[in-house]
Amino acid sequence: MAFLLCASCACLSPTKHSLLAPSAAKPISRSTVSSILCFNRGPYLERFLSPTFSRIWSQKDNDTNELMNECNHRPYLGTWMDLGRKQFEITLAAVIFFLQLTSPVSGTVHEFWSIPSAEAVLYSPETKIPRTGELALRRAIPANTNMKAIQYSLEDISYLLRIPQRKPFGTMEGNVKKALKIATDEKESILSSIPVELREEGSVLYASLTDGKGGLKNLLESIKDKDADKVSVGLASSLDIVAQLELLQAPGLSFLLPEPYLNYPRLTGRAVAEFAIEKGDGSTFSPEAGGQSRNTITIQVVLDGYSAPLTAGNFAKLVADGAYNGVKLLSINQAIISDSAMGKAVGYSVPLEIMPSGQFEPLYKTTLNVQDGELPVLPLSVYGAVAMAHNEVSEEYSSPNQFFFYLYDKRNSGLGGISFEEGQFSVCGYTTVGRENLSQIKSGDVIRSAKLVEGQDRLILPKENSN
Repeated sequence: MAFLLCASCACLSPTKHSLLAPSAAKPISRSTVSSILCFNRGPYLERFLSPTFSRIWSQKDNDTNELMNECNHRPYLGTWMDLGRKQFEITLAAVIFFLQLTSPVSGTVHEFWSIPSAEAVLYSPETKIPRTGELALRRAIPANTNMKAIQYSLEDISYLLRIPQRKPFGTMEGNVKKALKIATDEKESILSSIPVELREEGSVLYASLTDGKGGLKNLLESIKDKDADKVSVGLASSLDIVAQLELLQAPGLSFLLPEPYLNYPRLTGRAVAEFAIEKGDGSTFSPEAGGQSRNTITIQVVLDGYSAPLTAGNFAKLVADGAYNGVKLLSINQAIISDSAMGKAVGYSVPLEIMPSGQFEPLYKTTLNVQDGELPVLPLSVYGAVAMAHNEVSEEYSSPNQFFFYLYDKRNSGLGGISFEEGQFSVCGYTTVGRENLSQIKSGDVIRSAKLVEGQDRLILPKENSN
């Protein structure tokens, strides 16, 4: 069952928004399929399955020829054939139904048998959503189309590297050559998309991408050497440069906020929040490799105002104001949630804000219909995602201040790797530093301090709060 993170309490409670409730679209088990495929072997059908004929003869009765066996019931051979045909049709239908569940295929013939869209999305192994915060954040940058083409061509190599045993290095080489050609042919377009005051920095990054040690030409050499480890390192370096260039191309929001929300705090780009967390019971956190036990761990979260300007803006303001200093944390199923005792007067009750993939601006007060294939730009289905809890009064709004770290676990998700709560919460960022320490946080641990270490200049406050 799916659960709802409620701002009024630090617990998980059942919600009607379950994407795949037990009473609804359950996957069919092997035992169920077996029962579908098995026959009801009654006495009459038993003879059909294993008929024993001692002889078949023709008997003339009222000028009618009949083929019969020596069983006591002596059914017509036509009856056996009719029964066999019916059972074959039943079996064929069951097999088609089973195949549609396990490997749906598009096409006119299969439309009648097509499985519900919820299962198609939640259980499709082909579903590709970002698996790390870094990847999700990179895809969220509204950059030049040529840079995005380079990015996607390189990201495909990440999937190719996952192929076991023999790697398709030839395909990887083609991807890098494609990216390098775009970078070379579209140099003017790429650099002209950067504001004039940042263009010098952009030129340095561009040169690093094409000819630098961590750039595309060096990556191409690693692929030719068929060294998967070097390719992985070089790919990460190239994608990092791509992200830096894209950030220069996106100095602010690419859309206008709706007029009713202009008086909210908003983040017009990226910011970094840093949390220092201590054990509430006086114990220590596990040591880092080869180090000593620690009283405090540091976690950094990159906030994304490109896709969630209001949610990220409110969160950044709370961090900058020191509102989370001393706040306790509670570890619950798949989430670490902040204490709700801060008071309703702290923070803004921002409307639910989700940017759907393929769209240019967020939706407000509207959840995504994952059953119909809608997926967010900032997915919840990433370990270390940071999102706001729901408002205690209405799920159309986020809590003014209660947030949570989502501890995504693919074992509790569909086969496509999508959380059953996907598209139901406002995600505003991802843990990028200290992500491995999230599992050590337990109920009662305390945020000793929270501060905004980057992006203060991108935080726009309402006029009455600007002083």
